[in-house]
Amino acid sequence: MEMNEKIAMIKAATGEVKADLVLKNASYVNVYTEELLQGDIAIAQGRVVGIGDYDGEAVLDMTGKIVCPGFIDAHIHLESSLVAPAEFVKAVVPHGTTTVIADPHEIANVMGTDGIEYMLQATEGLPVDVKLMMPSCVPATPLDESGAVLTVADIEPFYDRPNVMGLAEMMNAYGVTHTDKDVLAKLVAAQAHNRPIDGHAPGLTGKALNAYVAAGIYSDHECSELDEAMEKIRLGQYIQIREGTAARNLEALAPLIQRGYENRTMFCTDDKHPNDLLEKGHIDYIIKEAIHKYGVDPIIAVKTAGHTAARYFKMTDRGAIAPGYLADMVIIDNFDDFNIEKVLKCGKVVYDAGCVSPVKVPEIAAALEHKALHTFHMAPISKDDLMSEEALGCIGVLPGSIVTKDMGMREAIDLKEDVLKIAVIERHKNTGHIGLGYLQGYGLKQGAVATSISHDSHNIIVVGCSEEDMVFAVNRLLENQGGIVVVNQGQVTGEIMLEIAGLMSNRSLEEINECLEQAKEVAYSQGVNEGVDPFMSLSFMSLPVIPEIKLTTKGIVKVQ
Repeated sequence: MEMNEKIAMIKAATGEVKADLVLKNASYVNVYTEELLQGDIAIAQGRVVGIGDYDGEAVLDMTGKIVCPGFIDAHIHLESSLVAPAEFVKAVVPHGTTTVIADPHEIANVMGTDGIEYMLQATEGLPVDVKLMMPSCVPATPLDESGAVLTVADIEPFYDRPNVMGLAEMMNAYGVTHTDKDVLAKLVAAQAHNRPIDGHAPGLTGKALNAYVAAGIYSDHECSELDEAMEKIRLGQYIQIREGTAARNLEALAPLIQRGYENRTMFCTDDKHPNDLLEKGHIDYIIKEAIHKYGVDPIIAVKTAGHTAARYFKMTDRGAIAPGYLADMVIIDNFDDFNIEKVLKCGKVVYDAGCVSPVKVPEIAAALEHKALHTFHMAPISKDDLMSEEALGCIGVLPGSIVTKDMGMREAIDLKEDVLKIAVIERHKNTGHIGLGYLQGYGLKQGAVATSISHDSHNIIVVGCSEEDMVFAVNRLLENQGGIVVVNQGQVTGEIMLEIAGLMSNRSLEEINECLEQAKEVAYSQGVNEGVDPFMSLSFMSLPVIPEIKLTTKGIVKVQ
């Protein structure tokens, strides 16, 4: 902050000059004393300068309203929204989100450091602060064929960037506990820069968990059971309570904030798909669920939605309404209904009575934009590429889960037994590698489904009732430079074009959601089982860090 700005703030705080804006007669959440207090909130130079009796150049009467600190999503992959960051921001501003901590893990698996740079440029100057954590596991395992391999030498220079916070979810818990030097080098570098390191260690317990925490990993968003979360809290970890689209853990973990552990917990969504954002909301949805469904004190819920994350990520300028803090605030009608009426970012109204202020789309360097729109480096495939004379492993789909079951070996497609062919095609470096297998429990009776969203390497994954339709679907994705496609008998029956790295679109969230829901309807009409998400479930069939059996470009993998 410049000296003149500091002086202007102090003069407004003392009352020597009028504040830029005053929220008059406010009832506000004090996260320090966990009280609902009264007073005028004075704002100058984008920050709160005082609370008490103030006059302002502009005044908003808060009589009968409640003012909360802006909400923070402690861990999210923006790519999961399927739209560019500016479109994501338009969607979450009305829900009171003023800061998100994003892991650009997905686009980094496609574009490497160019993907990180793309996200830094694409989030610059938006009315929601997007802070990035550096991807720790690109690729997720040596079994994956990603578009890049990120070493500590690739990651470390980014710590000098102002919007880079630390090291993102360390999924390679085995590498940590078994002292893999490449893994540990990333931890050492983050600690040398005094940056937080996020965890990702579902089920880790006992001495292995002790070792993981001792290595410097002080958070986890993968807890699905209360006992697991308590063990991690007792060892000093913060728990990011996740309530997203693919995984929902609030029900299991709500007792943490009911029992007074709000200083060790925060809210996150991890993955938030278009329909979920449009119909349910964002962090405000988690707050309302915590209050209304699980009986959490409203002030504690609001505190969990921002203050703890701000402290953990060393963002000392947000997460509270107090002098010197950014004027990031959410104005609601009451705790019972929790309707958001206004949102302020740095003292400017960015949402008011159903209207989002215009969002300027950041400019991206032309060369980088070109790379992001041309990430498919492969030749079209033919039926012969999908044929095998040998029996192949069969993956069993479990409804509502990304965990799979080993169904043994199969030799051919058998629609009566719900056995389909599945393939993963390398698309980053034109290696020609194609992994083949069979899939049971997906339910498709006609055609094929293909997507370039396949965690975490984001190669093309396709499942079908015939090799001919599978080939058509894959080549259609190649033509579109990414997305999702449903086909039948050589015809496209539904599709979503995701031209940015094969993961996101420049179109509006509403447009993408409409295409997505239409494609889902088509997929279900072609037989996909109702308990299976046609695209999300398929996208995880290639992730070899989730048991019990998966498919990569190198073939079937048995996951221990």
